[in-house]
Amino acid sequence: MLSMELWRRFPHRLLLIRSFVDARIKWVRDPYLDIAVEREKNLKEILSLKNQILSSPSKSLPLSSLSPLKSHFNLPTSTSKLFQNYLPFSPLPTLSSLPLHVKLTPQAMTLHKEELAIHNSPPHRNDVVNRLAKLLMLTKAGRLPLHILDKFKFDLGLPTNYITFLLSDYPDYFQICEYKNPSDGKETLFLELISWRNELAISEMEKRASFSDSVKLKKGLPLRFSMKLPNGFDLEKKVKNWVDTWQDLPYISPYENSFHLGPNSDQAEKWTVAVLHELLWLLVSKKTEGKNVFCLGEYLGFENRFKKAVMHFPGIFYVSNKIRTQTVVLKEAYRKDFLMEKHPLMGMRFRYIHLMNKSEKFRKRDGVPVFRRKRKVMSNADKGEVIKEDKNVEENKDLNLLSGSGSKDGFDDEPSKAQVMDI
Repeated sequence: MLSMELWRRFPHRLLLIRSFVDARIKWVRDPYLDIAVEREKNLKEILSLKNQILSSPSKSLPLSSLSPLKSHFNLPTSTSKLFQNYLPFSPLPTLSSLPLHVKLTPQAMTLHKEELAIHNSPPHRNDVVNRLAKLLMLTKAGRLPLHILDKFKFDLGLPTNYITFLLSDYPDYFQICEYKNPSDGKETLFLELISWRNELAISEMEKRASFSDSVKLKKGLPLRFSMKLPNGFDLEKKVKNWVDTWQDLPYISPYENSFHLGPNSDQAEKWTVAVLHELLWLLVSKKTEGKNVFCLGEYLGFENRFKKAVMHFPGIFYVSNKIRTQTVVLKEAYRKDFLMEKHPLMGMRFRYIHLMNKSEKFRKRDGVPVFRRKRKVMSNADKGEVIKEDKNVEENKDLNLLSGSGSKDGFDDEPSKAQVMDI
């Protein structure tokens, strides 16, 4: 264990080695951050289906055409069952000879128009373009494959059709390029930043330091990350001392290339944490699925260093096991289960969630099946086919869709209260 005195006398030691390895840190559940993650259950999937429905000229689609999209949208259940959970009204019938259609309710359509207004507003467009440019600048090469960028599309606040809707208006920022993979010869589409933008190459950590009266921003300052350990949880003394020493290492900007540092050194780990911290800060919800983070880390050449950073610093990052996946959360961005930074797009998403919860309350109160078809009965007078309908069913050929919170999905997403991780 290197003390602060040793660090002052031999600072190069921490640039070359990992000074402390014989510690074990417990993972402790944070119920507030779990709530923040679980609150958005099925939201991304429902908004994707909403956009798919609105892409049709009639603003409605046959249910049969949506069913094959279950795997595409990563749905936890079939589309028909999903819509059953999200109906706000009594069961709506359709003639058995006609396909069942889905469309948006007026309430959902109103929210969609307000969401579209945000995407069209100049402040939001400038904000999301800067976020996207900074993400590309984190790659050092200034480009990302579109299939990786699409993983962050929702979390960055990009519109669904961002290439035609947004990027085409910023030809001085971005271009779509095709590169051949030397290993397999396959062509891959990339989004590329046309030129490096020095005015954007300032991390959130550096921005905060520049606003501080006590710190004059310059390269190599020992900027310290915010640490928020769970209530009642404390690090062992030797671990706490090591973290304090680690915090006093020079801060290297995530927009610098520091792969020359030994991958197992303390300084390289602080730079890795800086990159991951900046990545999460660029996202409107300050969180994303773990598989997105680790896929990007592998592409950037960090291999498993992102995973180690998440595991070794539970005061900076939190991993929630809710909603059928692992979600990496930037802890300092939240006060309990609420975001500290109010982003207009997140405000819209919370309104969708409110509509989802209203739908769930209605279903629990009404307690009737969602899908009901009219029964065909031949009259005794043989005057042709007549249609009898349930008295609880209204006349309508379309099935109204409302975003909802969904029913239990059968997944056991309750983690153990404490898991041990090696550092």
